Amino acid sequence: MKEKFNWKKELWEWLKIILSAAAIALVLNTFIIANSKVPSGSMENTIMTNDRVIGSRLSYLFGDPERGDIVIFHYPDNEKIYYVKRVIGLPGETVDIRGGHVYLNGSEEPLEEDYIREPMIPEEPAHYEVPEGCYFMLGDNRNYSSDARVWDNTYVKKKKIVAKVLFRYFPGFKKIE
Repeated sequence: MKEKFNWKKELWEWLKIILSAAAIALVLNTFIIANSKVPSGSMENTIMTNDRVIGSRLSYLFGDPERGDIVIFHYPDNEKIYYVKRVIGLPGETVDIRGGHVYLNGSEEPLEEDYIREPMIPEEPAHYEVPEGCYFMLGDNRNYSSDARVWDNTYVKKKKIVAKVLFRYFPGFKKIE
């Protein structure tokens, strides 16, 4: 004998699946991963305009950001906005920008930056002293980046860093290094 189809039971089963998937997505997005769109060319050629990136919220739970990491963070001048930039200066360091180059801790040798899009257009020399618990961020496309050089609140506090960018997933997959 054929069993009668029960619409209520079928609907309940589908509802459980949808609610479970939504709960898993919420937990992943809140505690594990961060998803961000990069609306400008400030990180080109590493991350292109309108690329979407995924970051790990767990990366800095037990460790600190390292120089060269690309991170998602709350923009210091408006914490409702997320920015994506590269960590250049670490807590307690000095950063000097002169002649289109970045110098760390009084070094006479510029920071080796093979990831920048093009040589920086020289600007007025600038000196920064990164406070403890903070980081100095620059975009890879220095000539077209709104970064720590122009922000009112120059430094990003560690607690405002949301995630370490791991890869770009749209428009195509690319691991970020």
